[in-house]
Amino acid sequence: METYLKTDRTTPLRYPDRASYDVDVVNAILDEALVCHVGFAGPDGAPRVLPTLHVRVGDTLYLHGSTGSRTGLASRHGDLPVCVTVTLIDGLVFGRSQFHHSANYRSVVAHGSARLVTDPDEKSRAFRALVNKAALGRADDSRAPTPKELAQTAVLALKLDEVSAKQRGGQVVDEPSDYELPYWAGYVPLTVTRGQPVPDAGVTVPVPAYLQPTRSPWLSPLIRQGRHVTLEPMDPSHAAGLFVALDDPEVWAHMTAPRPMSVADMSAYIEGALADPGRAALVQRDAGTGEIVGTTSLYLADPVNRTIAIGHTALGRKWWRTGINTETKLILMTRAFDELGAVRVEWFTDILNERSQAALERLGARREGVLRAHKRRPDGTWRDTVVYGMTGAQWPSVAGRFGATLR
Repeated sequence: METYLKTDRTTPLRYPDRASYDVDVVNAILDEALVCHVGFAGPDGAPRVLPTLHVRVGDTLYLHGSTGSRTGLASRHGDLPVCVTVTLIDGLVFGRSQFHHSANYRSVVAHGSARLVTDPDEKSRAFRALVNKAALGRADDSRAPTPKELAQTAVLALKLDEVSAKQRGGQVVDEPSDYELPYWAGYVPLTVTRGQPVPDAGVTVPVPAYLQPTRSPWLSPLIRQGRHVTLEPMDPSHAAGLFVALDDPEVWAHMTAPRPMSVADMSAYIEGALADPGRAALVQRDAGTGEIVGTTSLYLADPVNRTIAIGHTALGRKWWRTGINTETKLILMTRAFDELGAVRVEWFTDILNERSQAALERLGARREGVLRAHKRRPDGTWRDTVVYGMTGAQWPSVAGRFGATLR
């Protein structure tokens, strides 16, 4: 096992048994942490502690800053003695006594002298590493810094020699005499998760795959090309096209969401759909013209019981009674039954939506019941929802029949 140097400065005075000098342990914490704090003595001798971004490349820790920042200014006259720390909070620990409240954490402390990176090639490599740490692949998907921008940026390099990690995990460490106290004790896990990306104004390209939030494999991004329809993951850049295709009161007559009255409203609708972790929202395009024609979704995925639902479907009136809706359903059922191994696919529709019910019955789905007062409509009334289902046993005959019809 490779270890870092153990010194007086890297040996904690409290709970030394929690310390680790294992290179893999230290590196994993440094790589997961997004922000570090750099402590150093300023020109006046007073202490400074500044937050900044960092990235580890091998046994070197690169610290990002500005040439006008205190770290940048302080390092102009030679190597800068620093103490760099990172902390990851994994949970809050609640003891029966206030004294034994604590936190589960992983931390690293690194001591040494940081040098100012002056070599343009090394600085460029550090820049790429910093950007790729934010999202792997981003450096190739963004403009590289210009010589002027590089000159405005200070990058400090710290050789990782005198480093230690300290960790706490698990349950409360209460006094045995407190065990009978009538207070809840335990810990609450904490995690950092990425949310749905929000595009800047004027962005017209889709959200890159490396920025998409992690979802169930059953709801992973889906791209399919059919004879009549192309399916692709819904994206904020689709707002204008979807608004034009679906700007019809009849299209929204039985939807659970209110009709968008502007592109801004459609953007809000898309934002809500993408923020739902239990829904894989898709956009439908005419396979011949590439024109956006509607939207549909896979949702209510249950990998344990192997079921999934198809819904949130809105198709522009111009494309009603074409092969687009039927082929979309077949593509999604192929995904469910043949690729995911589902044993059941479900649909839920408003009891007043007779056109949708007729289409599902033509498809071969069976009406299984009615959920009374199931959902509130946009106008405030309560809808009864008709449940349709199809099982894996039905699927082969349905696939053959409608596949032949589409061909």
